[in-house]
Amino acid sequence: MAEALFYHLTETRLEDALPPLLEKSLERGWKVSVHMGSEERRDALDAHLWTFRDESFLPHGIDFAADDGMAERQPVLLTLSNEPANKASVRFAVDGSDVPSLEGCERLVLMFDGHDQSQVDRARAQWKDLKAGDHTLTYWQQTPDRRWERKA
Repeated sequence: MAEALFYHLTETRLEDALPPLLEKSLERGWKVSVHMGSEERRDALDAHLWTFRDESFLPHGIDFAADDGMAERQPVLLTLSNEPANKASVRFAVDGSDVPSLEGCERLVLMFDGHDQSQVDRARAQWKDLKAGDHTLTYWQQTPDRRWERKA
C-alpha cells in the first residue's frame, strides 16, 4: 500500500510549492514522477523548473509520447501518462489530475489548489477512494508563513 499525502495549497501557487518538495525527494535518493492533465501545464512547469531559482539545478525531463528511452533515466519526470516511464517510487499528482498507477509506488503526493473549488472537490473524492483502498493518508495544509502543517 502506498502512503498518500494530500498537500492543500492555500498560500502559494504550485510553481512555488512544488520545487522544494522535488528537491527534498531527490536529496533522499528518490526517483519522482509528476503527473498532470495537460501538455500546456506540463510545458509551463518544465520551463519553470529550469529557472525557479538562480542558484539551483533541478534535473528533470518530459515524458513524450514517442519515447526515446530517455524518460527512464530522469530523476524527475513530468508526464501526462498514468504510468511513470522512469519507474518512480514517489509520484506527485497535481492540478486535479487523476491518481496515477500505484504499482511500485511507495509515496503518492496529491497537491491541490485551495482556491480552485474543482480541485478541492477532486481531492476530497480521491481521499475517499484511497481511504477505501486501505492506504495510509495524511493531510497537510499551508500556514500563513508558507510552511506545511499536518492536519490529519
